[in-house]
Amino acid sequence: MKNNSAKKWDEKYQTANLQSRANPCYVLKQHSHLLPFYGQALELACGLGGNARFLAQCGLQTHAWDISDTALTLLNNWANLNQLPIEPLITDLEQMILPYQQYDVIVISRYLDRDLFAGIEQALKPNGLLFYQTFLVPPHENSPQNPSFYVHSGELNQAWPSLVTEVYGEGWLAPENQEMDAPEFKQRYAWYVGRKP
Repeated sequence: MKNNSAKKWDEKYQTANLQSRANPCYVLKQHSHLLPFYGQALELACGLGGNARFLAQCGLQTHAWDISDTALTLLNNWANLNQLPIEPLITDLEQMILPYQQYDVIVISRYLDRDLFAGIEQALKPNGLLFYQTFLVPPHENSPQNPSFYVHSGELNQAWPSLVTEVYGEGWLAPENQEMDAPEFKQRYAWYVGRKP
């Protein structure tokens, strides 16, 4: 029996197909030179897997976790078609325990659960990288209206005190999957790259 969150996201992705846009987030694309040449990567709350696709194309063995079976089925079909190493896993992140020191790279985009912060840090291998990008307060038009989905200015930079900050920024960005002919709108984000010593 699917929970309400799984149903909601399955409905969101029910009209998606293999041609649907799934681009990497700004912080990953902009700072991809920091990525290792090989290793294990994880995208949490991946949706259609824009970040996972990018990581796999960069040569990383990529794991993609999400609550939506619909989105993961599409991602799996895309990975098979393109012969890329992506392993989708259907999971409720609120119930999941992250494995210890398993990943060289973890990417999270537009998903915020502060209860996961400690587990994310533990899941990184030594020298592993965390790429995180999410909405910055205050809530604004064309963005989620729930204030708990937003970080405060500087929060991501202090969320993982034992990680070494490689990149931190805040500003207005266009959504990565915006259609080319759509009237452009931007959203306020904070982004962060940290390295585990």
